[in-house]
Amino acid sequence: MTEANHRQTDKPVDTLFLERWSPRAYDGMPMPEADLMTVLDAARWAPSASNNQPWRFVYGIHGTEAFNRLANLLVDGNRRWAEKAGALVFVVSVNRTGAPGEETRRPIPTHSFDAGAAWMALALQARMLGYFAHGMAGVKQDEIPAALGFNEDMKMEAAIAIGRLGDPEALPEDLRSRETPSQRRPLSELAFEGRF
Repeated sequence: MTEANHRQTDKPVDTLFLERWSPRAYDGMPMPEADLMTVLDAARWAPSASNNQPWRFVYGIHGTEAFNRLANLLVDGNRRWAEKAGALVFVVSVNRTGAPGEETRRPIPTHSFDAGAAWMALALQARMLGYFAHGMAGVKQDEIPAALGFNEDMKMEAAIAIGRLGDPEALPEDLRSRETPSQRRPLSELAFEGRF
């Protein structure tokens, strides 16, 4: 049995996986750029189909214009707590190989899957450095392409808040009770041999 962070499993997984969770209470301190670059570099090493590496990151460190630009692209429900994160990162996937206009370009069918692998590498490296990363789907999808300068092959995947834990009492009242690591469905509900 493995136990950590009020979570447990009967499998011998590393505690790092149980310690990773998605808090909303951050301390409001800027994340040092060196730490953020370490986290992003870990994501760079994620596996990808045909080694396409179809992920891109747009980031901002708390207190900068880049951070404010990204915070303004979060839906209000996320912005109200994510503004205290040490950094914001937007994960973008590229859905075709090559540069726009090249004749040899082809679709990358696994672009979202590969970007998800990069997110997990980022989240685990953040945790190893003492930070917590919280992925968010709640972004202003319609505004993002123009605001961030997307080309035709880019797709917004998720936003990520990264930072050190803060006081949960500083959260809006409706979020305080949710500020605890969540459990998971039993493996028997997720993994099937041969077919569903």
